[in-house]
Amino acid sequence: MKTGIVFEGGAFRTIFSCGVMDAFLEKNIMPDYIIGVSAGAAYGVSYASRQPGRNLKIILDYCDDKRYMGINNLLNPKNKCYYGLDFAYDTIPNKLVPFDYDEFDKYHGEFYAVVTNVLTGEPEYMKYTTADRSNLILKATCALPILFPNIYINDTPYLDGGLSDSIPYEKAFEDGCDRVVVVLTRESGYKKSTTSSTKAMARAYHRYPNIAIDLVKRAGRYNHSLKKLRRLEKEGKVIVIRPDSTEGFSRLERDKEKILNMYDEGYAKGIDISGKVAEFFAK
Repeated sequence: MKTGIVFEGGAFRTIFSCGVMDAFLEKNIMPDYIIGVSAGAAYGVSYASRQPGRNLKIILDYCDDKRYMGINNLLNPKNKCYYGLDFAYDTIPNKLVPFDYDEFDKYHGEFYAVVTNVLTGEPEYMKYTTADRSNLILKATCALPILFPNIYINDTPYLDGGLSDSIPYEKAFEDGCDRVVVVLTRESGYKKSTTSSTKAMARAYHRYPNIAIDLVKRAGRYNHSLKKLRRLEKEGKVIVIRPDSTEGFSRLERDKEKILNMYDEGYAKGIDISGKVAEFFAK
């Protein structure tokens, strides 16, 4: 029996997932396989390293810190990213709020992050290890179009994994998982749409036509993935955990009260469903 958990991305909406993670740590729920997209992967590593509260501390301490994110970072020719890349992916995990690399290495399972190959537009699933402490894979999975530059790994450019596989539960099953829990960052009934800004982004990526296609097709693919996920949920093949509402909560939210409330909701839902998840994983 192989158990897995999938963490959707969603920038700061993923604080909901962080609450679920901390609840699962409290109840000693740890799967054999974890796969995350974007912030789902970036925060998910602290779940595998068994560091409850770490993600919440980072967001609360640095969400309004210009070194962490802000337009000045994007305009900086040495950074070219809304986030301070070195600050977010090196200074924080290696100095300010240390990531426990040794504890992560004790994780008995596999941890994957989804990235999108800029040249092909296809998803790739990279195994996260502690060998690279500049966290290049985590940079790549979080590399939102326009807000991030292309992130190069072995001379290949990558962007956010959510462009090509936003909710990678199918990959979890392909990799042999028998029981899968999916943690979403949008409420039940949510439907993604292709906005005018998305179309503008697609035009901006004319040099990378497959990324432009991903951007235009993402909403349809996402909604189709949700439809299939609902069917699997009804059939009892997956457990899905989602927030009640994300209305009024920005993907780059800076209101700390809202952030705490979203985290608390995730934690409460995680505690409430922990018994069901433990039983599901034990079947």
